[in-house]
Amino acid sequence: MVELIAPTVRLHDAWLDAHREWGPGVHEDGFGLRPNDDVDSPAGFAAWVARLVEGPEAGGPPADGRVPCTYRWIVEDGRVLGGIALRHELTDFLLRVAGQIGYGIRPSARRRGLATWALGRMLDEARTLGLDRVLITCAVNNDASARTIERHGGVLDDVRVTELGPVRRYWVAL
Repeated sequence: MVELIAPTVRLHDAWLDAHREWGPGVHEDGFGLRPNDDVDSPAGFAAWVARLVEGPEAGGPPADGRVPCTYRWIVEDGRVLGGIALRHELTDFLLRVAGQIGYGIRPSARRRGLATWALGRMLDEARTLGLDRVLITCAVNNDASARTIERHGGVLDDVRVTELGPVRRYWVAL
């Protein structure tokens, strides 16, 4: 059974398996991974998970321009299939480029409707927070992500070139 769970150190090996499948870099959208995060060692992984669950991005005091954020992992039978993050506020950067919800599904788990399912759960969370709409972006060439957003009522606001490349920007009314 597929679940949406808070990040946990208990899934270190399963998370590393997903990370290896994505390949080198920190491009797994929805995981809050930064270039300097040490996810390979148990201590580094624990520190990273603690930041996601307890740190400024999880509702603690803001730091470094970060906003409160809810992170969830998409897990099935102990296997990490993807991640999704809901940023509770919009900064100038998020408004221009990244939006409020980011998600990613590991390559071997794609085309199962997992992103659509997880996005629906996070939109419910956004409603619980009292948000009346959220901004979701995707790369211009990511048709699968665009369809996922549109399935949840996303209305294309514009397409623009940003510092991270060209993106489609969608608003989803809650």
